[in-house]
Amino acid sequence: RKIRTRYAPSPTGYLHIGGARTALFNYLFAKHFLGDFVLRIEDTDVARNVVGGEKSQLDNLLWLGIIPDEYPTKENSKYGFYRQSQKLKRYWDLAHQLIAQKKAYLAFDSPEEIQLQKQEQEKKRIFSFRYDRNWL
Repeated sequence: RKIRTRYAPSPTGYLHIGGARTALFNYLFAKHFLGDFVLRIEDTDVARNVVGGEKSQLDNLLWLGIIPDEYPTKENSKYGFYRQSQKLKRYWDLAHQLIAQKKAYLAFDSPEEIQLQKQEQEKKRIFSFRYDRNWL
């Protein structure tokens, strides 16, 4: 099987050193094994997306010499849908399937309620958030 690696930044900001390191490692790994390096954009946080953020990610990768084999604006890409927002229907369908199978459940906590849960857990020295499942 052919190796395929990816780098999936959010267009909520511009390429930073940590992102560049991740992209470079994945790119070099793919190329070492004669594989493909894919740029996929995690653009589902619409409220925080930066105008030009997606283009900036690709431009900066190219400037670094990291050339994706597949990316959102490349024509005739083999697998398509390189933006997460283009796959939302698929994700919703899978979520509903999991709920129907009782492998997932709906929760209706507000962001404020979740924050309160986190604070209560931190008081107990629990720093990896655990949802209290109060909607089950």
